[in-house]
Amino acid sequence: MVDAIVSSLLEQLISVAADEVKQQVRLVTGVREEVKKLTSNLQAIQLVLEDAEKRQMQHDKAVTFWLDQLKDASYDMEDVLEEWTTARLKLQIEGLDDDNTLALAAHKKKVCSFFPSTSNCFGSFKQLSLRHDIAVKIREINKTLDDITSQKDRFKFAENVSNNVKKPERVRTTSLVDEGEICGRIDEKNELLSKLLGESSEQQKGLRIISLFGLGGIGKTTLAQLAFNNEGVKRKFDIVIWVCVSDAFEEIRIAKAILEVLDKSASSLGEFQSLMQQIQESIRGKKFFLVLDDVWDGDFKKWDPFFSCLKNGHHESKILITTRDRSVALQMGSIDIISVKELVEGECWSLFKQVAFLGRSFEDCEKLEPIGRKIACKCKGLPLAAKVIGNLLRSKRTVSEWQRILDSEMWKVEEIGKGLLPPLLLSYNDLPSSSMVKRCFSYCSVFPKDYNIRKEELITLWMAQYYLNSEEDEEMEIIGEEYFNILATRSFFQEFVKDYDDNVMSCKMHDIVYDFAQLVSREECLWVEINSRKESVINSFGEKVRHLGLNFEGGASFPMSTPEFNRLRTLLIYDLSPYSPSLNGGILVELFSKVACLRALVIRQWFVPLDDQNFIREIPENIGKLIHLKYLNLSELCIERLPETLCELYNLQKLAVRWCTNLRELPAGIGKLMNMRSLMNGQTEKLKYLPIGISRLTSLRTLEKFFVGGGVDGGSTCRLESLKNLQLLRECRVEGLSNVSHVDEAERLQLYNKKNLLRLHLEFGRVVDGEGEEGRRKNEKDKQLLEALQPPLNVEELWILFYGGNIFPKWLTLLTNLRELKLFSCVNCEHLPPLGKLLLEKLTLYNLISVKRVGDEFLGIEESSVDDTSSSSSVIAFPKLKSLKIEDLDELEEWNYRVTRKENISIMPRLSSLEIDCCSKLNVLPDHLLQTTTLQELSIRGCPILEERYRGEDYHMISHIPHIKL
Repeated sequence: MVDAIVSSLLEQLISVAADEVKQQVRLVTGVREEVKKLTSNLQAIQLVLEDAEKRQMQHDKAVTFWLDQLKDASYDMEDVLEEWTTARLKLQIEGLDDDNTLALAAHKKKVCSFFPSTSNCFGSFKQLSLRHDIAVKIREINKTLDDITSQKDRFKFAENVSNNVKKPERVRTTSLVDEGEICGRIDEKNELLSKLLGESSEQQKGLRIISLFGLGGIGKTTLAQLAFNNEGVKRKFDIVIWVCVSDAFEEIRIAKAILEVLDKSASSLGEFQSLMQQIQESIRGKKFFLVLDDVWDGDFKKWDPFFSCLKNGHHESKILITTRDRSVALQMGSIDIISVKELVEGECWSLFKQVAFLGRSFEDCEKLEPIGRKIACKCKGLPLAAKVIGNLLRSKRTVSEWQRILDSEMWKVEEIGKGLLPPLLLSYNDLPSSSMVKRCFSYCSVFPKDYNIRKEELITLWMAQYYLNSEEDEEMEIIGEEYFNILATRSFFQEFVKDYDDNVMSCKMHDIVYDFAQLVSREECLWVEINSRKESVINSFGEKVRHLGLNFEGGASFPMSTPEFNRLRTLLIYDLSPYSPSLNGGILVELFSKVACLRALVIRQWFVPLDDQNFIREIPENIGKLIHLKYLNLSELCIERLPETLCELYNLQKLAVRWCTNLRELPAGIGKLMNMRSLMNGQTEKLKYLPIGISRLTSLRTLEKFFVGGGVDGGSTCRLESLKNLQLLRECRVEGLSNVSHVDEAERLQLYNKKNLLRLHLEFGRVVDGEGEEGRRKNEKDKQLLEALQPPLNVEELWILFYGGNIFPKWLTLLTNLRELKLFSCVNCEHLPPLGKLLLEKLTLYNLISVKRVGDEFLGIEESSVDDTSSSSSVIAFPKLKSLKIEDLDELEEWNYRVTRKENISIMPRLSSLEIDCCSKLNVLPDHLLQTTTLQELSIRGCPILEERYRGEDYHMISHIPHIKL
């Protein structure tokens, strides 16, 4: 991992040298040579890092100490380089702070001269002093690096011989291996289901505890998940509950997790006894199935209160625990213990082959099979090991590459779990050494075990640490997706949650893989649970920790005396005690004075609107001192404003204030944050205007909420034209379109020219009565405005909300790349637009109260093409639509297509989900929809006529659909 740090640092040094030439930067006398010397030393060290890191994994303490010194020096150098670039950026931005000075930019090249030898920009002594300080720091770091370089020769490292400096392979999300198939395990599966589904004998009456016992990575959790999702199990039990226990048996956390599944609020309950009483009442007399996964601690004193409480359920209830320790199962009172053994050789080979040989030709498989069988034997029957090493070998094409894996010394290394470390190490070491993928992997141990990792936030955190260094015009977010997919295909991630479009939204790490990530992070990442009920006081996190997560419960005190805050680069704070918060504004002031090196800061607080609670209500002014900050997440805090000093965070790439329901304004100087790529300000009801400086944020890719007009002084707020310069926008929601004074403002915006725009939401404003004069004016104005707001043809997602016009624009049918469309509260439109030719995958129609019938016009098919009997080809309407939701169409009475009488017409052939809500006058659904063989889910609610029809005489029309809600 140190290799990746040094590689990144060299890139930055080379970039600085290039800037010296390109931007006429003049360094303080002698520092140019120091920078060259730094680069030379690092290049010499880089040649031996591959061998050094291998020896570190073999527990060579001297090498480990040397690498730790190198890592610390590299981090210090990164900080100095970023101080350098930030100071230059500040001079540029402040020189252009007044919009009227933009035209003078060409005459201010001296602004870029960062280390002038004789004179300083703007004659500022403070700036000259700052430059001198940075020059001194560079010299000091070079002295340290001199020592580290001289020590290198004592170890007699071999220079890098690996050719593993290739750029990471481009792996698409759709290439993720489906790991749901289980090889073998038939006996264990049948035995488990038999115990769960079989009737209890008289001797077995009462709460029955079943255990799955076996090594880590053996497949216990997979078997438990198989049982948990079994249809027979779901039918037998009234309630099914899954709780991951993990290392510590934390009674209150487990109790709250159970209540969460029972749809009971536990937020107001702090006492364990209160939680137990609520669980007892919720399950009384009900037949439940509870899975306690990954139990390590079988302490009877901790378990007994749960057992006593859970006995109040139905006597046929069952509990399933998974554990690596048989004694834990016995301590918890389990008599039915199923031992999960290693896969037999044939089963292990079958699983390995399923993963490693995917997509290969028969000839390749035949050629690689002999070596593959030997490698599979080394996996020792562990499914996780077979998957990890199989995924590694999928990218290896030749016999020699497979032979090198078979002959690797790594098979002799043991530390984490029996037989598992060698496959993980081999897969980890095979990751591209010149990229940051290894650092991206180890960084995941900043989260707790069994954490549901959201992909979007993980990639943002990687970006903040400069792990996604892009080349040329590559987007960092896309590189992040590629790195995520590389790790996923190596089985470092699992339990993927996907959206309707099959995109991964979140994932987890197997606990063995998590332990491995902690190992390779070398104690850099740490997650700490801080609970007021525990007497232990945290005095230190460890001097190596750079990335820290803190979870507070029960009003625990913030460990402000801890000395290592000044080394942190990531700080994730979760304060989830709504009635006794651990954080407040005063604590933040002191904290911000100690975390000057932070790149990422996330503060989450469970806010309850009570006046007497000491929540975070404002962000301190000294946040402006966190000059390295690239990601700041303040979502869901009860703040009303952000300080102007926040606009001094010139490196900030992403600011998240989602669900800050009290937020009324953003800082006026926000235009200084010219590196900002994402402003996540959605769901902020009281934010009714944006400062005009938004127009200067030309790096923006995501703008969750852009509000037109508003505010007290209309001149200092955004107009629609403020979006014109934001050419990199990929996602934007525009609100307050009713505030647009003239349609030509929308025309000047030229929205159709924003070629990068993929997701667009247009909200027009409040609905008014269409019959009155005001309604007619809004109708006509909205119609002209929407016509002028034609999006680019490549837009993939479009929402139109509170539109007052009575017809939809013609350009809607031209959006051939559109995948999702939502028409929301367009109350004056009597007819749906002809959408059938579009390649839509998801369509939502909500509160279109003037629509009374849906007919052929909705399909967008010309009658001539349907009537052309000479043509043998069929006509398809909505060829890719998977999800259709129709809600609150109060006047909709008829939904029928005349063209369905023709034989050459096909409508919605891929529809899998149909949801009809609150359409009280609709009396029948089109037959062709219900007969679609792909339809998997049908939901009809608040539609009395439809519900009566399909519960009764026409039930046979829907009985074949797997999932029905009426």
